[in-house]
Amino acid sequence: MSRALPKYNKRRVTFIGGAAAVALSGTVIAGFALAGEGSKSDGAGARTLAGPGTITCPDVRSKLPAVPASAKAEVDRNLTLLNTQIQEANKRLVDTVGQGGPNFVQNAILGPLKDKRVATVNRIATAIGRTAAKPQGLDALAACTLNGAGTNAGGGAAGKPQAGGNAGNAGNAGNAGNAGNNGNAGNGGAAGTITCPDVRSKLPAVPASAKAEVDRNLTLLNTQIQEANKRLVDTVGQGGPNFVQNAILGPLKDKRVATVNRIATAIGRTAAKPQGLDSLAACTLTK
Repeated sequence: MSRALPKYNKRRVTFIGGAAAVALSGTVIAGFALAGEGSKSDGAGARTLAGPGTITCPDVRSKLPAVPASAKAEVDRNLTLLNTQIQEANKRLVDTVGQGGPNFVQNAILGPLKDKRVATVNRIATAIGRTAAKPQGLDALAACTLNGAGTNAGGGAAGKPQAGGNAGNAGNAGNAGNAGNNGNAGNGGAAGTITCPDVRSKLPAVPASAKAEVDRNLTLLNTQIQEANKRLVDTVGQGGPNFVQNAILGPLKDKRVATVNRIATAIGRTAAKPQGLDSLAACTLTK
């Protein structure tokens, strides 16, 4: 036999329903804020609920000298690649909202993007330098920033407001960064060891005029592996399933590409330039 609820219970039910309505409406309001509001704080590293933000990078095209006709196609191809890299980085920024620790954006997106841009602007400088004065200092344009952003919502690095836009790279959205790197079970458990193909043994005879530069870059390759292994140990337990690939192996590969390209260029100034050294850039994690 059913019994009527006491009056106080009815009032309680009404109140709970109202609270639920408030909670729901609050969610809707928060949703609109996420979609349309930016940060009202200009403080460096300030957190906001405004979404992942946008990655912007210094414009390279406007900093180049006159490009020789013989280098134009290669330079244009690499300038286009710089834009593609920014597009992919912005896409990855959106796709990974909520992932990683406090340094996720820097380690998994901005860091790898900088390494890719270093390699690309070096190719631009090399192309120009074959028939004209090689432009210096383009590496200074490689670092990018997270503009007008909140946080990557899982404790990601907060964005820093940046005055001005990204002239020359406007309209670029997205970086798949190192997306597509599958099968990495995160950096849980034992750190393992990063191993890389040996470059020294694959080089041809090194001209005396290039020996110092080649040796310096071979040493740098070893330093890069040591740093990557240290980072592997320091970040045990951090990140999602692709953390090691995105934040350690991917950036390491990009650094090695730039380094072996410098080795090949140094040898190529006075002898046949070695080909295919890029194939030695990728490293693996051994558990």
